[in-house]
Amino acid sequence: MATDKEQVEEFLGIVKTSLDEYVAGIDFDALSAAKQLILDAEKNGGRVHVTGIGKPGHVSGYAASLFSSTGTPTYELHGTECVHGSAGQVLPGDVVIAISNSGETGELKATVTCLKKNGAKIIALTGNPQSWLAQQGDVVLVAGVKQEGDSMNKPPRASILAEVIELQCLSILLQNEFGLTPEKYVTWHPGGALGASIRAGK
Repeated sequence: MATDKEQVEEFLGIVKTSLDEYVAGIDFDALSAAKQLILDAEKNGGRVHVTGIGKPGHVSGYAASLFSSTGTPTYELHGTECVHGSAGQVLPGDVVIAISNSGETGELKATVTCLKKNGAKIIALTGNPQSWLAQQGDVVLVAGVKQEGDSMNKPPRASILAEVIELQCLSILLQNEFGLTPEKYVTWHPGGALGASIRAGK
């Protein structure tokens, strides 16, 4: 059996290759289109929500927090609770970023179908550009990887990192459109070392 070091080095090598390939293929036009869809919605009083099932559901929580802290108020939408009443938090004209690596997750299909019927716009974030989710998206962001990082190639690792990077890219575009300044940022993040560092001018 390989040593712990060898196992970790193998994992890191696979992830680096996967992410390098993903980054080389990023669709900048799609990111710009996603940014514009959100800006147009905000202009008309619409809001942004992020949803996913399983591990992507945890990514949606991070994304909602990141976007909100950088100038785009964003709400996490529970992927399965949506069809049990939580769809009420999404109004016609709102934008929902729906995350699924396969783009075929059954629960998310029900959620997206419900949201579209209720008048929401969908940004599909998926690893499969031919998937059901991609076909439903008003904008499609592709964050696909060939290898997750281990011999099973099943537990989501590299794909989660790709999804996070894609959302971070979108957050940069939105942050710059908003014109975020350190002064504004610290009003939303006054606590902890981060807030202290901004107040100290570091």
